[in-house]
Amino acid sequence: QVPLVESGGGSVQAGGSLRLSCAADGYTFISHCIGWFRQVQGKEREGVASIYTSSATTYYSGRAQGRFTISQDDSKATTYLDLNNIKSEDAGMYYCASAWLVGPTDCSRAVTRSPPDFDHWGQGTQVTVSS
Repeated sequence: QVPLVESGGGSVQAGGSLRLSCAADGYTFISHCIGWFRQVQGKEREGVASIYTSSATTYYSGRAQGRFTISQDDSKATTYLDLNNIKSEDAGMYYCASAWLVGPTDCSRAVTRSPPDFDHWGQGTQVTVSS
């Protein structure tokens, strides 16, 4: 059983928008840090955005700030990543991950080069950008 299930990826034109979803399968994500990561083949995975679910505090990487929005729906145990004004460099495989009992300070590190350890990962959803 996969604890996290992503969806919403696809092909989009530059300047367009997409909503990615990350559903927690079979458990609640109270007291979790949920992170969204992007990976391009041959390159290091990078943190894009994270949310500390207990307070819904959000954190963004420099590339995501102002264009992406991470949010949560507690009733659905789902986290969303809205990608707006998409650029070609946003293309890649997007993964969500959860970390239990990670505080807000550590959750903020998800978008740095020193992220905390995440317990569960989804299978990823592909975002393709056309010009």
